[in-house]
Amino acid sequence: MPPKSKKAPAPKKTATRKKAAPKKPKLDVLEPEDHDVASEIKALEEKLDALIESVPATLPASELPMPAPAPAPVAEEETVFDTAREMLSTDFYLRRWGQAAMRNRSEEVDDFGYDPTYDARVRPLFDFLYTKYFRVECRGVANVPSHGRCMLVANHSGTIPFDGPMLKTAIKHEHAGKRDVRWLTEDFVFHFPFLGSFETRIGAVRACQENAERLLRQETLLAVFPEGIKGIGKLFRDRYKLQRFGRGGFVRLALRTQTPIVPVAIVGAEETNPMLARLESVAKPLGVPYVPITPTFPLLGPLGLLPAPTKWKIVFGEPIQMTDGAESEADELLVARLADRVRGAIQDLLDGAVRERKSVLFG
Repeated sequence: MPPKSKKAPAPKKTATRKKAAPKKPKLDVLEPEDHDVASEIKALEEKLDALIESVPATLPASELPMPAPAPAPVAEEETVFDTAREMLSTDFYLRRWGQAAMRNRSEEVDDFGYDPTYDARVRPLFDFLYTKYFRVECRGVANVPSHGRCMLVANHSGTIPFDGPMLKTAIKHEHAGKRDVRWLTEDFVFHFPFLGSFETRIGAVRACQENAERLLRQETLLAVFPEGIKGIGKLFRDRYKLQRFGRGGFVRLALRTQTPIVPVAIVGAEETNPMLARLESVAKPLGVPYVPITPTFPLLGPLGLLPAPTKWKIVFGEPIQMTDGAESEADELLVARLADRVRGAIQDLLDGAVRERKSVLFG
C-alpha cells in the first residue's frame, strides 16, 4: 500500500489590528458657576442698552468734532494775457464802476436791459447830435404807425454805427406819437467794455429771432438792419450800395407776427468815418470783425474814431403790409420775393436822397 501523503499545513492567519475610531471631543458641560457668568454678561448687556437709549440723538454744535481746515489753494501766477483778458471783459468794469454807474438806475428795467432813467440822462447827448451836429433832416415819418407793432428796415452804414440811436431820436423828435424805438445790434458790440452795457441801457437788443419776436409780440416799434456787419463794413467806394440781406429772416419774422414793414433810408452816415481799408487778420484776437483804416484812424488814435459832422437825411417809405399769413414763412420763393421788394424800396430811397443833396457837410 502506498504510504499516505501528509497534508500541507494551513497557512497561519496573521492577526490584523483594527484602527481605533477617533475619539469624540468631550463637550464642556456648564457647571453651576458657569451659569452665573452667563447671567452676569446678560445683565451687563441690558445696562449698556439702557445707557445708549439715555444718550440724546443729536449733540450740541459746540460738542461736535470740528473738521480739519482744508489746505489753502496755491495761487497761480497771473500772466500778461490773463490780465489783458480780464481788462477786456465787461465784468472788470462792472466791478470797478458798477456801483457808481448804476446808482441812479431805474426800477423799471425791462427783460432786455433797457433803463428809462439812464436813457433820459443821456438823451441830451443824442439830441445835440441829432439837431446840432448831424443836423438830421427827416421825411415821411407819417408813414410810421402811431400804435401797434411795426418793423423799420433800414440800411446799415457808418464805421461807428450811430444809425440806431439817430433813428430812435428821429421818432422822438418828429413823430406825433413820440414812440420808443428798439433796435437790433450785432453780437460783437456786447463784447466791448462799457459799450455793450451802454447800448443795452438806451434800447439796443442783441440781434436774434427770439428777441425780435418777443419785442414785436409786445407791440413794439422795432428797427432792424438786415445788412448786418456787411453794411457797416463797406468800403467808402461802395457807399450807399445795399449789401445782401441774408436769408430773409426779417421777412419770415414779419410774416409770422403779421407785422408791417416800413423801409428806411439813412444818408450821411457813410461819410462820418469813411473806411478806406479793413484789417481782418489782426481783428480776430481782439474779438471784432475788422479793424477799420480811415483817414484819421489809427493815425490819430482813439480821436480818429470821432465822426465827422456830416449832414444826415432819414427818409421813411410807404409801409409794406405782410398779409400772406403766418404759414407763408415756409415759402422760400415768397420770402425771397418780399425781401427783394423791401431791398429795392430802400435802394430807391437811398438813390433819391443822394441825388438831391448838394454837399456832404451842408446837404
